[in-house]
Amino acid sequence: MTTDLSQYDANQLPNADVLKRQRYAIVVADWNSDITFAMAQGAIDTLTKHGVPASNVYLTHVPGTVELTYAAARWMNDIVSWPRPDAIIVIGCVIQGDTPHFDYVCQSVTQGVAKLNAKGYIPVIFSVLTTLDKQQALDRAGGRLGNKGVEGAVTAMQMANLRWDDLDR
Repeated sequence: MTTDLSQYDANQLPNADVLKRQRYAIVVADWNSDITFAMAQGAIDTLTKHGVPASNVYLTHVPGTVELTYAAARWMNDIVSWPRPDAIIVIGCVIQGDTPHFDYVCQSVTQGVAKLNAKGYIPVIFSVLTTLDKQQALDRAGGRLGNKGVEGAVTAMQMANLRWDDLDR
């Protein structure tokens, strides 16, 4: 049985009055662009569908998945020249090959995003596919398993609006 990861309950999202005042940064890797650009479009469409103005969605392109962490850190830290986003979504796709390069790239971006999140300034949402083959990636970029970019946008809206009273203490 397969599940469409893009299915969500819109009632669990903040209302449009809140979302219309928020900003979201999407950092997308150009490597495997047929996959990552479809995911980025899914994220953009989801944000705007729920009330985030298109002018408040900032798209940054980087060459590959390893570079996602650097660009996300710039969005997080460079508040003088950029409007600070309420959440950052990193979008990439790493498809396993015959060398250990896959492992190094996956480890790098996973640890990098985890370190950024540990700072606690702005949530950084991990929408990076790590698949065994291209078909698995296609299935998750608008195919039979939904669109991981949509899931990233939903998660970003929820995390950007996380309040202390939402946490079990």
